[in-house]
Amino acid sequence: MPQRTSSQRIPRVTYASMVGERLRADILEGAVRPGSQLHEVELAESFGVSRGPVREALQRLIQEGLLRAEPHRGVFVPVMTSDDVEDIYLVREALESTAVRQIMASTRAVGTADDLDAVCMAMRAAEDADDWQQVANLDLDFHTTLVGAARSPRLERSFTTVISETRLCLGMLTSATDDLVEEHRRIADALRGKDVELALAVLGTHFRDAVVSLRHRLEQVEVSRAG
Repeated sequence: MPQRTSSQRIPRVTYASMVGERLRADILEGAVRPGSQLHEVELAESFGVSRGPVREALQRLIQEGLLRAEPHRGVFVPVMTSDDVEDIYLVREALESTAVRQIMASTRAVGTADDLDAVCMAMRAAEDADDWQQVANLDLDFHTTLVGAARSPRLERSFTTVISETRLCLGMLTSATDDLVEEHRRIADALRGKDVELALAVLGTHFRDAVVSLRHRLEQVEVSRAG
């Protein structure tokens, strides 16, 4: 049977935005598992709204990459594959490398480095507390801050979709890598030193390490399913 999200009813005045927020949270928090199918009628009944807002919310989440529409079958939560992971990080490296170059060409490099250092400090505190969910959230905050500092609305818009798909990937991890905070700090230091080549090199290494970790986790999941 398809999994259902929480059945708390919501006010009609919130319409598609609230439905979308609830579904997004359920997907990212794992309440709706990868491979689950979502049905308009069931969701409309659960949330106490008509099918129109549900349909609109589903379309928004499809555009974000958090759901996939399969012709003649329906709407599903994606099951990430190794190819998906590699493609996501390929696009992320292209977008974030562009952001780094844009920041370096401006007067915002040092200020951006200070903002990123603050995220690194919070990440270290979360890591010390073994709060890996918060570490993952702060990881994405770091990269969102980096892209935002480029001050390119179109770059940010492109980044929004790929970062949503990244959240699906990170949901597969049970812990962070040992060097995660240090890798982020090196990116900030390179920005502060206005060393664009070093920043790009560290960013590339960071993404390659992430792909290796995620592919390893996918292999573990597949072995677990087969067993």
